[in-house]
Amino acid sequence: MLFTSLHYALFLPLVFGLYWLLPHRARWATLLAASVWFYLGFGAGFLLWLAYAVLLSYGAGLLLERAGRARKGLLVAAVCLTLLPLFVFKYFNFFSQSVAAALGGLSVPLRPAVLKLAQPVGISFYTFQTVGYEVDVYRGKLRAERHPGLYALFVCFFPQIVSGPINRAGALIPELRRERVFDYDTARRGMLLLGWGFFKKMVIADNLGAYVDAVYADPAGCGGFALLLAALLFSVEIYCDFSGYSDIAVGSAGLFGIPLAENFRSPYFASSVKEFWARWHMSLSTWFRDYVYIPLGGNRVGRARHSLNLMLTFLASGLWHGADWSFVVWGGLHGLARIGEDRLGLSRGAGRSAASRALRTLLVFLFTTLAWIFFRADTLADGWYVASHLFAGITSPAAYVGGGLAFLREHLPLGKKILLPCLLLLAGYDFASLRTDVPAWLRARPAVLRWGIYLLVGMLTLLCHYHGGVSFIYFQF
Repeated sequence: MLFTSLHYALFLPLVFGLYWLLPHRARWATLLAASVWFYLGFGAGFLLWLAYAVLLSYGAGLLLERAGRARKGLLVAAVCLTLLPLFVFKYFNFFSQSVAAALGGLSVPLRPAVLKLAQPVGISFYTFQTVGYEVDVYRGKLRAERHPGLYALFVCFFPQIVSGPINRAGALIPELRRERVFDYDTARRGMLLLGWGFFKKMVIADNLGAYVDAVYADPAGCGGFALLLAALLFSVEIYCDFSGYSDIAVGSAGLFGIPLAENFRSPYFASSVKEFWARWHMSLSTWFRDYVYIPLGGNRVGRARHSLNLMLTFLASGLWHGADWSFVVWGGLHGLARIGEDRLGLSRGAGRSAASRALRTLLVFLFTTLAWIFFRADTLADGWYVASHLFAGITSPAAYVGGGLAFLREHLPLGKKILLPCLLLLAGYDFASLRTDVPAWLRARPAVLRWGIYLLVGMLTLLCHYHGGVSFIYFQF
């Protein structure tokens, strides 16, 4: 069931009404049943693997809490078994083909084994959430959850099951257990986030995606400026797509008074790559920090080992996003950038002038845009072609720009006259969010101004959304 579907528009109000009409003791079961129904929309077979993750990690938590000297071995076994379906569905073919290709390069013929399996929706997200729970119980950061229904709801809660945020059990399970009364301001904030998320996804991301997809379908058939525009616009597309999903997820949970982890905080206003990752997909970034980077030694080691820890963490992040070498290159580029920042002292922000920060913010955006090329490209070869041909034909500026704009007009569903104000609205919201809680600020405005903004965003979403039925980018992960 897609967030942007009519089914969800009917499903969410129905669950909302039932939740608040029923007594507290029945609410967790209501949300769990709704979450199972929601996930069934993606395929009944996928539910088996979700149940496997829930039952395995629930049992592992109980055993880890009671185990003695065997705790470490038990943790290793639990994490391996939890990760096993993710490896089979997502990575087996990649590693099989990579090994075969490597041996072929050494004149050792090997036919790779290829599994034809449909990857369960959301498996990367709920697997990481359950692994985090197992490790936290092992570390003694929280007690194993005794209530199987509440634990299942922690893993399956429908706003976050498909594409996050990746929540921590120590934060979310107490919220699922807590008795609450309906709060109008909390629900209103949830509705504002829902509306803003739909606008970012349906108006900006989907319309830009139509153009970006046309370019990446045939990079060699596009001129340099068309490639450059696609690279720049994909940076906006992926941000609006995934932060839009996260806003809808957090807003949906907010209707039930349940807070989810914050996932984005104006990332393109970051003035270093380190700061970018403190603002981009924050629930995933902190997961890799706590469960990969710190166990490797973090920054409590020598300089060379610290650099290696950074690189390994970013390579793992790249591979998490996709089983392809282009994602590994994307992660490696960010790893190199972080190592370079640390060596040059560029990740420290003290004493910068406004002009210096603005320049560095622009450079970080351009770097992330370049790296996104390999993230978006269908193959590593396509990514290299796009990156190396961004300025092809620039020696004839009029033809260079004109050809790109013509391709943009042909493949951009939303006209430039509407797109530009939408992008300015997005930039203004993110800039204001650096220092202001925008939903709270809106709540304090006069009703005429407040409702005028609500109606403007709502009408833009209804009239300008792309009808191409585009799914969320992160569903593939």
